[in-house]
Amino acid sequence: MKAFMDSNFLLKTQTAQTLYHDCAKNQPIWDYHCHLSPKDIAENRRFTNLTELWLEGDHYKWRQMRAWGFEEALVTGNADPYDKFVAWAKTIENLIGNPLYHWTHLELQRYFNITEPLTAASAERIWKNANEQIASPDFCVKNIFKNMNIFGVGTTDDPADTLEYHNAIKDGKAQIGSIATKVAPSFRPDNALNALSPDFRNYIKKLETASNVKISSIIDVLKALENRLDYFVAAGCVASDHGISEMPVCAAVNDTEGRKAEKEAAERALANALEGKSVTAEDAAAYQAYLLAELAPLYYKRGVVVQLHAQAIRDNNPKAFATLGANTGFDASHDTSFALALSRLLARMNEHGMPKTIVYSLNPKDYYSLGTLIGCFQGGMKGRMQFGSAWWFCDHRDGMTEQLKTLGNLGMIATSVGMLTDSRSFLSYPRHEYYRRILCNLLGTWVEDGEYPADTEKLKEIVKAVCFENAKDYFSLNIK
Repeated sequence: MKAFMDSNFLLKTQTAQTLYHDCAKNQPIWDYHCHLSPKDIAENRRFTNLTELWLEGDHYKWRQMRAWGFEEALVTGNADPYDKFVAWAKTIENLIGNPLYHWTHLELQRYFNITEPLTAASAERIWKNANEQIASPDFCVKNIFKNMNIFGVGTTDDPADTLEYHNAIKDGKAQIGSIATKVAPSFRPDNALNALSPDFRNYIKKLETASNVKISSIIDVLKALENRLDYFVAAGCVASDHGISEMPVCAAVNDTEGRKAEKEAAERALANALEGKSVTAEDAAAYQAYLLAELAPLYYKRGVVVQLHAQAIRDNNPKAFATLGANTGFDASHDTSFALALSRLLARMNEHGMPKTIVYSLNPKDYYSLGTLIGCFQGGMKGRMQFGSAWWFCDHRDGMTEQLKTLGNLGMIATSVGMLTDSRSFLSYPRHEYYRRILCNLLGTWVEDGEYPADTEKLKEIVKAVCFENAKDYFSLNIK
């Protein structure tokens, strides 16, 4: 029997162990898509206790605590922090097979040097031990970044955001002071592209104020977004991000009448929304499709990476949404049609030069469509089109392995920009370690099964590239 989560955790062959320990383990981390708070970074936040670090904003954990039967007061409510922690401990000891079990214990090991499994019985000891370390003046955001070797993070920011914290960090005027870690805003215009949102009209007013552009047409929306994109790029932005529940079907590139109708429908959606009238789903889809396609040349011109996060069906529990709001653990994997819509969108994006693009799907059913379609738009640079890593509900051991195998079968693992956390937690960086162990194990298995030469230097070159170097080259050109 192997030891519990020891140094060779998930590394089943000698080749895998060599690749991980001699190469992957010490690579820097470019966490190019996360939901960390720029304010917390700028203010070099210190934390009160382990509950604050672990359970604040973490809907992955909240879902499982509800599954174990805990009342919402112990999940997102105002219960005592220790009681919440004990509830999590009682949950985690039952999460065999869930990635949260591994992530939790990797975080205990890496941040607190605690190797004891978290259970209801060990909860008090672990709580006291971790909290003593958290109370140290050295336990702060800046040192978390330093100790975990974080090269850079890409936060997720709305176009109307002032980016005051990003600018303060960039200018060295934030409380955190000088910091080696790059902190880049990412341009996420979802609110401007969702004409069905009840708050759309109010949002457009915010965008008008931020951009100093009066919005009454679809071209005005693009002008306002371009204005804000330039502001973001000046603040160090290297990526955009689009959350797309259902990929809209664009008109085809050569369909003149279809494109005319699409723009007319987009204008109608905007006009009706601004007047407080009802917007049809078809017009809203045309509005989103038109803007997604028309934003592409703006991104291309500025070297900004496009990220498309598709196939999440949001806020499935209306009662819970009414009480707790969005991003509280009530989202799921969508199963809508994907391939034709992605094909049309990529073709439109490619009209004036294809921006660097990463496409993620929350449903593995899309992997073969995704993996083959991006291959139709490669060229001009290494790995221009990226099959995004296993994301959200897919970022477990089997999901990461499946994504890597599919990428290997259909494309080129050696050009991948690797893993991201997609997290709101400053303790989530061991997810990169998890991915790297899985990557090294997969490559090591292929080598020891005689499917690839035992060329250690070449293998290390691939591992370094996937763990860090590819992402550094892909994203970092515009970082100030």
